[in-house]
Amino acid sequence: MTAAPVAGEPARADGRTVGPVGRTDTVRAATTSIDSTSIDRTGIDTSGTDSTRPPRAVRHHEGEGTHVESRTGFAVGGTAHAEPVSVPELLARSRTLCTPPLRATVARLAAPMDTVAAYHFGWIDRDGTAVEGDGGKAVRPALALLSAQAAGAAAEVGVPGGVAVELVHNFSLLHDDLMDGDETRRHRATAWTVFGPAQAILVGDALATLGTEVLLDAGDTGGASPADAARAVRLLTTATRHLIDGQAMDVAFEQRDSVTVAECLEMEGGKTAALLAAASAIGAVLAGADDKVSGALQRYGHHLGLAFQAVDDLLGIWGATEVTGKPHWGDLRQRKKSLPVAAALAEGGAASRRLAEELADPKGRGEEPEPELAARAALIEEAGGRAWTQEEARRQHTTALAALDEVPMSDAVREHFVALAEFVVVRER
Repeated sequence: MTAAPVAGEPARADGRTVGPVGRTDTVRAATTSIDSTSIDRTGIDTSGTDSTRPPRAVRHHEGEGTHVESRTGFAVGGTAHAEPVSVPELLARSRTLCTPPLRATVARLAAPMDTVAAYHFGWIDRDGTAVEGDGGKAVRPALALLSAQAAGAAAEVGVPGGVAVELVHNFSLLHDDLMDGDETRRHRATAWTVFGPAQAILVGDALATLGTEVLLDAGDTGGASPADAARAVRLLTTATRHLIDGQAMDVAFEQRDSVTVAECLEMEGGKTAALLAAASAIGAVLAGADDKVSGALQRYGHHLGLAFQAVDDLLGIWGATEVTGKPHWGDLRQRKKSLPVAAALAEGGAASRRLAEELADPKGRGEEPEPELAARAALIEEAGGRAWTQEEARRQHTTALAALDEVPMSDAVREHFVALAEFVVVRER
């Protein structure tokens, strides 16, 4: 299996990638093994992986663009086996299974929290009128359903897990939007700007609590054994704690002039990878899978999460607002120490030093004009931060796929996991 190309990778007319890839050696030498911190922050044993080793990647270009054809799919309807469908169908079917119980769960909230949550999920507009909004990519619910199938159960067994991780994910988004001061998400005003900060905080807290309720309900109603439901609760609550740990690190980094690549990877291992690791195993746990199977699926999700966040970091600087639905230069405005920034700072060349001087300048901590942000993005790219992050996304993608070898599952289900991993590293939003 060849590694997939990464979204946002520049290409020359002759099909070869553009960027100071040669400079990644300097950055790679500045990184350290993060195996121990990965265990501390996420509870997942990632030993045996080398965070400094370049990935084996084969890139396929067509003209100036890249092309990856998803060959896999998803199946529902009471079977543990899957028929080939496209990745969009895989995500759409996860929404079909998980959205009705998700809506029913959100409806438990008292007014006006139910309205705020429904707006945030894209089900209504600010006036309360039902709309067909953008509810997100639904990657986490899809992983939960696939993990149930990987354990030999029907996809439906993973539905409570899919709903639970989606609730926790959206708890984090509500709080993240407020902490970052983001005024738009998914091409419309964020919940805190419409309903106020207090309501956004309360609804976020409530969604996190509902995630636990959903899993306990699965044990009460026979969808899973009480013991397996309790295991799923522990998996989710531990992931939530690590998510919050990572978010706290991210906020703290904004007040620092620089962070190391290893610190950045540790932060992203909590903020993003922890919940994706839980999503990748929670359906299997509800299906009664043993620790060996659930552990391997968590490792897949952990490295997939790091690849996911690496691509997010690229989009946070170079993504198109009309595609991402997020503010242009958003991460640069907030002075986030994302992977491209940390890698560029570690490079040590002239562009790296100029970037460090800019980030240390207290005058830049207010509102900065777009030309200055564009120039900073160019410095990051010149110092190799963009190319290194693209390479890191590929490496994490490759490591995630290797974890699947430890799980006995049908070839079709395995290909679904592979397809989702490819989707993560080629997406544009």
